[in-house]
Amino acid sequence: AWFFFGAMVKSMAQHLHRTGTLTSLRTNLFPSKFLHDLEYLINIITIEIAEKHIKNVSYARNLNTSLAFFLTDAYSLMDRGFVCHLIRSYIKKLALAPADFNLTEFKLDLFRILCSHEHYIALNLPLLPSFDPSSPTTGSYDENVPPNIESMATLTPEFRQHHYLSGLVLSELARVLAGRRAKLREQAVELVRDLLASHDADPRYQLRRSRERIAMLYMPLLSIVMDNLANLYHGGDGWDDWACSFERTTEVRRSVIIKEDEETSGGKTAEPVPTAPTNLQQMGPGSTRNLLICFLWVLHNIDPAHLCHWWTTLPISRLSTLLNVLDLSVACFEYKGKQAMANRSTLGTSLMQTSKSNTVRNQLAGMILGTTGGSAKERLLLRHRMMSSGTHTGPTASAQSTSSIVTERWGWGKTVWASSVSESSDKQIGNFDIDAIVEGCLAAEAALITLDTLETLIQTVQVVDNIRATLPRALEVLLHLLACNESILVMEHLFATQRSIVVKFPDLLFEEETEQCAELCVRLLKHCSSAHFKIRTLACASLYLLMRHNYVRGNTFARVKVQVTVALSSIVAGDLKFDEYHLRRSLKTLVTYADSDSLPDLEDTDFPDQVRDLAANLHRILLDTVKMQETHEDPAVLMDLMYRISKGYQNSPDLRLTWLQHMAGKHNGRQNFPEAAMCLVHAAALVAEYLYLLESKAYLPVGCVTFERISPNVLEESAISDDELSPEEEGMCTNRLFSENGMIGLLEQAAELFREARLYEAVCEVYKIIIPIHSSKRQFKDLEKIHMKLVDCFQNIVSKGDKRGFGTYFRVGFYGNIFGESVDGQEFIYREQGLTRLAEFSLKLEKSYYDKYGSDHIVMVKDSNKVQVDTLDPNKGYIQITFVEPYFDEYELQLPQRTTQFDRSFNIRKLTV
Repeated sequence: AWFFFGAMVKSMAQHLHRTGTLTSLRTNLFPSKFLHDLEYLINIITIEIAEKHIKNVSYARNLNTSLAFFLTDAYSLMDRGFVCHLIRSYIKKLALAPADFNLTEFKLDLFRILCSHEHYIALNLPLLPSFDPSSPTTGSYDENVPPNIESMATLTPEFRQHHYLSGLVLSELARVLAGRRAKLREQAVELVRDLLASHDADPRYQLRRSRERIAMLYMPLLSIVMDNLANLYHGGDGWDDWACSFERTTEVRRSVIIKEDEETSGGKTAEPVPTAPTNLQQMGPGSTRNLLICFLWVLHNIDPAHLCHWWTTLPISRLSTLLNVLDLSVACFEYKGKQAMANRSTLGTSLMQTSKSNTVRNQLAGMILGTTGGSAKERLLLRHRMMSSGTHTGPTASAQSTSSIVTERWGWGKTVWASSVSESSDKQIGNFDIDAIVEGCLAAEAALITLDTLETLIQTVQVVDNIRATLPRALEVLLHLLACNESILVMEHLFATQRSIVVKFPDLLFEEETEQCAELCVRLLKHCSSAHFKIRTLACASLYLLMRHNYVRGNTFARVKVQVTVALSSIVAGDLKFDEYHLRRSLKTLVTYADSDSLPDLEDTDFPDQVRDLAANLHRILLDTVKMQETHEDPAVLMDLMYRISKGYQNSPDLRLTWLQHMAGKHNGRQNFPEAAMCLVHAAALVAEYLYLLESKAYLPVGCVTFERISPNVLEESAISDDELSPEEEGMCTNRLFSENGMIGLLEQAAELFREARLYEAVCEVYKIIIPIHSSKRQFKDLEKIHMKLVDCFQNIVSKGDKRGFGTYFRVGFYGNIFGESVDGQEFIYREQGLTRLAEFSLKLEKSYYDKYGSDHIVMVKDSNKVQVDTLDPNKGYIQITFVEPYFDEYELQLPQRTTQFDRSFNIRKLTV
């Protein structure tokens, strides 16, 4: 077929040359009978492709390829409207055939070849609306110049009419993404990616205005990606989880935020990051990266005025989806270093890599690059040379050789722009370094495009107030960027955008989104400990600006002061790494800024004194870091130290709550479920005290006294009283957990942890506090779920009884200066899993301290007698381990509260050897 199509093209060209009609109107170039016969021929060939695509796939594919090249050549010789008519007829004929993988692949191959035409942009007729850039939200349109912005942003019939080829490509992409064929998805995404890459590299379209016109051809791609957000790759399979790469909040706080949003907005909330439906297969990481690159390319090159106007026509939920895609893009392209690239080498995917075995793409390469195989004559001569040399015989062999020549000469199918480490094990170090550089540049480009989009959105919000509801989500994306590893150039622009938000929308941080203000403080403090002087300086300036704006608003920055203190406590108590030396230098810089600030609003104020007080408090918190580093090898001793530190913040509810949350997280990570649950119960009791001081309601707990049945220790939280603090004080109890939903969220998670620990009786006590709240609000669905869980707990109590293994206890004493001042001479009670023997626990603890200090410096005391400290070697450390068990007085055993094995294993006050 390729020979006859090539002959037809040459005959048509000779006809035009002979008749001298090359410069005539294209509608009069060929006789009507010839056009009619050609249309009939194309229809016959299309039907042949549809009929043979199953029985003889190779034949149908070669026929489809030859037809595609003929239609591409016809665009240069015939009336383009007639060629579009032939393409439309081709698509209709294939649509009549039963849906099949091969037919869709044939269409994608045909579109790929058609779009390789050198005048592809002109063929799409990129008509643009008459738009006034000076008025980005209320621009006027010329009714005589279709289409308008609304029709350009979606795949409407109007868009497909004015931009025929790009409309075909995007329509097919949308259809394939909605299907379940992973291979077709990959091919469709690669088709769009290759098109955009060719536009980006084309020297004819390097001007900004040209790129804006081209980007309008692909504007519906933004909506397509937003519609398929749930199907994009969100992590797993050995890669870092993109969706969870930015841990904005704990699970409790996340559920609280969702509940509060549903109550305040009547159920209309911004769309969260969706999950893929179970009936659709999630896209692979390579296809997701390619699609997101296309998404970012369109955002980068499109006219911001058009983008602003389009946003004003979208609902808030749709804009939130757009921001969700940006958030995923930030996580997807985050640069995580060479080691991380090597770790995911098995899943690494090239952004511009094609298959060497695909003959159609090799023919397209030859056509675009002007190599052999680009025309029928050249292919014929090449085949003749091969047959003469005797190297290959048959059409299949010659096609494979053509593919090999094109591939080897032009590198088609090889990595041009690598997204991660190459899969080849023998790749040289120099190439790997290049890949790392390219990955870093790609991460920086993605971050800058995201920042540009956020800046455009901020400018739009300043003019159109009805989309202001998107600012909290935009701030989350900004916080995500602050949490990523970005270059210094990106960080400069990032801090500039963050400061502009503080200046333009102070209410957003100080009144509406206090949780995000707290997260911002964490990110800024983290960067204040950076080893790079420039980043540290920018972070200090941003943090100081935040404090100053808060002070100017109300002659105090108590809110930011508390949140900065909580932020540093989170960094110290959590697993975030930071440089203590550089952080201390940054705190001195903050004091210097306050002393030298010449702002008129700060003259004769106590602002510098408050900054110095804050710096002193932060220095004291940093001292806890030293103590925690001394005990980080023994988690039990570390948790005891964290408990003592948290008790020191009983007059600061926010700090106390922060430390309790981190203690719960660490216990949960070590599968100490009872201890983690108790930490959350204490946190809930602290919130209950706050709610009781704020407003007494009949269905709410009466402070922490109500929690006494779960644990008598919660009475420690009653130290908070209205004599010591006022709940309405500025900056006090700003955490979202200080609410009814917050308390419920803490208790529900505590109940789940008690259930994991098989302490089903404690689960019942927890739900006794929650049930009255749901009953008063007539939340019957929640009550149904709770009672179903209670039924399960009671069934477990009946079936398992006392065979649950509640725990084993050991007394561990540490003696010697080697353990540090805070541990020397101290005795701790360790709770281990049920049926843990003394020898087993002793070996575990012995190994831990041998690894830390060496076997020559640690002595295990074998007996349980009192250790004589005076007789010990001061250069060594001594550890005494003794088995202990719960002890009860005789009257206690007669009480109904101590009748079962659970009662004698829960809320233990005394232990005996």
